[in-house]
Amino acid sequence: MEKKKVALGMSGGVDSSLCAHLLKEQGFEVTGVYLECWRAPGCRSEEDRKDALKVALSLDLPFKVLDFKDAYRDRVVEYFFKEYEAGRTPNPDVMCNKEIKFGLFYEWAMENGFDYVATGHYAKSEEGFLKVPVDQHKDQTYFLYLMSQDQVEHTIFPLADIAKKDVRTEAEKRNIHVSDKKDSVGICFIGDINVHEFLKERLGENPGEVVNTNGEVIGSHLGLWFYTIGQRHGFEINKKRIITLDNGETITKQNIPPFYVIKKIPETNQLMVGFGAETYGDKLMVKDMHWINKSLSQNEITENLLVRIRHTGQLISCTLKQDHKSNLWLVKLSEPVKGIAEGQAAVFYLQSDSDKICLGGGIITS
Repeated sequence: MEKKKVALGMSGGVDSSLCAHLLKEQGFEVTGVYLECWRAPGCRSEEDRKDALKVALSLDLPFKVLDFKDAYRDRVVEYFFKEYEAGRTPNPDVMCNKEIKFGLFYEWAMENGFDYVATGHYAKSEEGFLKVPVDQHKDQTYFLYLMSQDQVEHTIFPLADIAKKDVRTEAEKRNIHVSDKKDSVGICFIGDINVHEFLKERLGENPGEVVNTNGEVIGSHLGLWFYTIGQRHGFEINKKRIITLDNGETITKQNIPPFYVIKKIPETNQLMVGFGAETYGDKLMVKDMHWINKSLSQNEITENLLVRIRHTGQLISCTLKQDHKSNLWLVKLSEPVKGIAEGQAAVFYLQSDSDKICLGGGIITS
């Protein structure tokens, strides 16, 4: 029987390196592919490429390097800056998966005769459905909600049934040289950068007022793009000011609580902050809805629907209703949550007896 051909995205980390071993052990004809997307001072791309190549050579795998730097800058980095500049909170990892890993890389693999692509994501592809993996804490389906059903059917996630804590153990058993390499963190392909400085270098500063939910000016900020919903630090509160609440209670410098960002107001360059119940919400609007499996439309799902509003965030029971006039979707949560951020993704899941199926999602809007 002819071996199935798999193009494996190799980052040089322990996850994708173990995937290379697992796929070869399972009898696939594997080609390792390193996606070069970013080069900047402090970037580990050269080290990571060498690590990926070393693993491929140890397994006698063909190895390719695809240069996607221009596309990554244009489609991911520019999106990142434009969304922050517009007062929203973007998710570059979602865009990276859409445009690069399951955009250009996937297209390259299909055009070059591969049967599947494979990645080190913690996710599961099964019977055409994208599902939550065994290690639910590491679940990365949130970042993959823009995949199509065809892409899901032609993707292998070798870590679907392996807990993260066992990955390094399995890597050590196979003498993989990156078994103790630290996991990458931060922005996809860029890494653990100082986001404040990254934004400042491109957008500069734009000081403005901090207001409470009554519209009273209570402090100052450096620029709306430096803040995310739910953030507690980085802005100044004038503690000498007496703040009056809706219930008539006053807050002075003696009893000031911790304030959290709850809204950005680009029109007036104001940052709204609050505390306590003010930081929670149980409704949100979603635009640009994408369904992975067209057979599982919203009209068929009336029970066991869950939503996640951030990566690794809580899965919350919800209802979903479309407003056909505006083409927006109203999400009603079963309980109030913090940190509902415009620009982030709301990703929906169907809870079955034994699985959680990722249905797709959309962008949270005001």
